Amino acid sequence: MDIRLVEHTEIDRPAAEIWAVVADYSRDPHWRHGVVSMVPTPPGLVGVGTTTDEEMRFAGRTLRNLGVVTHVEPGRFAWRTTDGAAAHGSRTVESLTPTRSRVELELVVTPKPSERATAPLMGRLLRRNLRGDLRRLNVLLDAEVARPGRAADAVT
Repeated sequence: MDIRLVEHTEIDRPAAEIWAVVADYSRDPHWRHGVVSMVPTPPGLVGVGTTTDEEMRFAGRTLRNLGVVTHVEPGRFAWRTTDGAAAHGSRTVESLTPTRSRVELELVVTPKPSERATAPLMGRLLRRNLRGDLRRLNVLLDAEVARPGRAADAVT
């Protein structure tokens, strides 16, 4: 029984500015709830084969997840874990106008047999976290506009 979640929002920013944050895993601790550290190899924007080493806190536990980017196309990438939680998902940034974009986060988690009884609660917590992540992403992008040059730094 998988937990499948898709959350999206619209943000008043050009798609390229948003992509520079969501496609650079090293930025995850700044906007994703519970992410203590995220180390992508190689650093920078994702490409097929980019690997990740993530440490996160969820439901009072510290978890370590290793992952890999499996697909990249303009404005979208897909990933899966290779160790840790059994999960996969995607991040999508779509331009709606030159200054407004839609961001979608997809997450699919397969609970371990010992977690199946608590899967409904886990699903609610994960959905709440994804919604909060989108709000924090918007706040982060707003803060970067207030500090000119920061978004450009994320791309280099």
